[in-house]
Amino acid sequence: MKLHHNFCKIIATIGPHTSDKKSIEKLVKAGVSIFRCNCSHGSLAEYQQRVTNIRSMEQKYNLSLGILFDLQGPKLRIGTFKKEKINLKEGNLFTLDLLPTPGDETRVCLPHPEIFNVLKPGLELLLNDGIIRLRVESCSSKEAQCTILTGGELSDKKGVNVPGVKLPISALTAKDKADLKIAEQLGADFIGLSFVQSPEDIVELRQLMKSNAQIVAKIEKPSALEHLREIIDLADAVMVARGDLGVETSPEKVPVLQKQIVSGGRRAGKPVIVATQMLESMVHNATPTRAEASDVATAVYDGVDAVMLSAETAQGKYPIEAVMTMKRIIQTVENDPRYQKGLTVFEHSASTTKEKAITIGASTVAANMDTANVIVTFTESGSTTLRAAQQRTAQIPILALTPNITTARHLTLAWGVTPIVIENLHTFDDISTEARKAVCETGLAKTGDNVVVTAGIPFGQKGSTNLLYVLKI
Repeated sequence: MKLHHNFCKIIATIGPHTSDKKSIEKLVKAGVSIFRCNCSHGSLAEYQQRVTNIRSMEQKYNLSLGILFDLQGPKLRIGTFKKEKINLKEGNLFTLDLLPTPGDETRVCLPHPEIFNVLKPGLELLLNDGIIRLRVESCSSKEAQCTILTGGELSDKKGVNVPGVKLPISALTAKDKADLKIAEQLGADFIGLSFVQSPEDIVELRQLMKSNAQIVAKIEKPSALEHLREIIDLADAVMVARGDLGVETSPEKVPVLQKQIVSGGRRAGKPVIVATQMLESMVHNATPTRAEASDVATAVYDGVDAVMLSAETAQGKYPIEAVMTMKRIIQTVENDPRYQKGLTVFEHSASTTKEKAITIGASTVAANMDTANVIVTFTESGSTTLRAAQQRTAQIPILALTPNITTARHLTLAWGVTPIVIENLHTFDDISTEARKAVCETGLAKTGDNVVVTAGIPFGQKGSTNLLYVLKI
């Protein structure tokens, strides 16, 4: 099977209907590089089966696939109602309290005592993804009396957002800690941290982790935007989680915030994912809306590393079609001459390391040679390859050759990178042999082409890239 050569990668969330071996195989063939398990749904047995099926596809097609376990985080939810659903009318009073009894049109339980301690009169609360808006009139440590600003239907366990307030809660709940253990035992490559509010949340997760899985910081709280640079520096990758971000701020701010987060990640050389509602209508329809196609294209034009499908592949009627649609949009954008012009190469600091200088040099050489079709990076930890990906060099794919399967799986998220696992290098000649073999097997170069190669001597040392040369195939 030929490998996918999109520069922008596709992440697909899998659910009950897309986690069997046959469905995983179809998704891989359609263009998925990374599979997401949403820890809000699923059991240990289901997770085990999903991981087994994904790893079997790696074996079958001799490629690397990434697995992202997305922790639920402290999603605030109301309690239950006596009736199946109630209707809140604008202008009426509605009370949130700690009483566990089922609610009605006048009150409901909000089982989060820590929230009541930060509420103030005048604050707005959003329920059910912002459809219902309440304003706090008076509050104590046990209840909050609110005026209904925007009414509507409300049912059990709907989410609550408190915009503009840094909540006194950790980004990791007891459930998240249990899910983290499962994810690490199953060999997850990435751990998504939901509702990040501060750099300390990343530090807390890192201290709990026992594996080499990479942390994806999900940016969906306004407080995270205040510490964006530090969060990006501490995380391994970032996700623009537009669902809650749009509720916590406002929909019209999301496109601007998306560009801010994407450029912050790219400047730091960290992979960036854009997620939520990208092809939402394909949950029910076989084709997307024109606006959705444009939305995916905008993320690709911005040079993001990956775009993500959620409900479209987890529970939608057309999961394979959604991936194929996304792949066609990506390919169409990447074939547009304006795409390359828009991929800003960020300025490099004057004091650059030897490794970074060689990577920049490789990109410059590749971009200025008519017959350079691919950049080959030999890497232990993946850092050399990530630096090459950061350059976003003129339509030139990157082949990452590594003896480390974990590194290969981490690089499934990086822009333009095809990771391949090789044996450890022993002699200088091994570099030429392995590079030739890899570019020919993947079809990225043919006899007579030039390939730009970076490697580190002595072999097997992290961060030792000190060699750049042009290899004729």
